Amino acid sequence: MIQFDDATWASLLETARSKNVYISGNILRLIDTGEDEKKKSYISEATEKDASRQRRRLDVNKKTQSVMKQLQETSAQNDKLVAEIQEALKDAEDSQQQEELARAEADKQREAAEEATERAEQARQIAESELESARKQKQFELMGQIVSVALWVICGVGLITTALYFYAIYNESTETTLLGNTWSNMFGILLTNSFSIIGTVMGVKYATERAGDSEA
Repeated sequence: MIQFDDATWASLLETARSKNVYISGNILRLIDTGEDEKKKSYISEATEKDASRQRRRLDVNKKTQSVMKQLQETSAQNDKLVAEIQEALKDAEDSQQQEELARAEADKQREAAEEATERAEQARQIAESELESARKQKQFELMGQIVSVALWVICGVGLITTALYFYAIYNESTETTLLGNTWSNMFGILLTNSFSIIGTVMGVKYATERAGDSEA
């Protein structure tokens, strides 16, 4: 047991009375109070206050531990939430990249389709131009053949009629006047038909060219 002298007890009792400060700890169990009621009362109050402080300290520790546990749980939840947000952001970035790649591929396919359409249109125009040129050339050749045949027929008829007329003159035939009139009329008819054929051919050519320009 621990024994304090009278001066020490007097100082302890005065401090407890004036400042409400007591000693604390396990030392309270070792102090010898003897039969003095003041000393016993001091030790009893000091023990009670020490127990109260320990209880408050224990309550504070429990509350602190509870708060720390809640903070840890909240931190874990926050970490989990942050991880989920990061994963969602990554998925969004991946989706955006895939969307951009798909858009770029679609633009590429659209450009390729437009180029193919343009090439097809150019090929169609070239084919139509070549077909039109071939058609016009065929028409020109046909008209040339028609004119040539008509001119040959006209020239043949004219030559035959002229030969007959000169033959009649040479033989002093009585039909010379009739042949002369016939020859004159024949040449008039041939000239008229020649201009008519040429006019018809030129009209057909002009109409064909106008129709081609209208279609273009």
